[in-house]
Amino acid sequence: MTTASKITIVRVVMIPAFMAALLLSPTYPWLKFLALGLFIVASLTDFVDGYIARHYNQVSDFGKFLDPLADKLLVISAMCIFCQWTLMPAWALMIVLAREFAVTGLRLIAVGKGRVIAAGWSGKVKTFSTMVALCVWIVFHDWAWLNWVVILVIVLPTLYSGIEYFIQNRDVLELKKQ
Repeated sequence: MTTASKITIVRVVMIPAFMAALLLSPTYPWLKFLALGLFIVASLTDFVDGYIARHYNQVSDFGKFLDPLADKLLVISAMCIFCQWTLMPAWALMIVLAREFAVTGLRLIAVGKGRVIAAGWSGKVKTFSTMVALCVWIVFHDWAWLNWVVILVIVLPTLYSGIEYFIQNRDVLELKKQ
């Protein structure tokens, strides 16, 4: 197993600890800072494992599978908690989930046609803005006015990047006439 894959596994293992800290933070307020620390470290491992995989030629099929899955699990675990706490409306979470499933499906179809759809700039902006917004929300989720700002910072780049992926790769979905 490569170093990059081991770092990705650490990120996956951090998710339950992050969730436990965040879920217990209303009772033990200091835990929100532990949750924030775990979320930041887990988020940073995404950049570290990617750098190591590319820089040291450790790209593997296992890593290609697990890395994006770990990212989605981390982000969606936080959003599910905020949804449970009625801070994030279910429709906003559904937009994020629908985009992730749709883009993953598009990539699978592309692979079947011998094409790889790399992460675009808007997808990277979406990931960064979502992670920063979630960090802010972890600490300041009791500021009601901030909830809508965070939701917009998450949902707007998510919608934009999802639409962009489909526009730029629409040929993948075109049916061949037989």
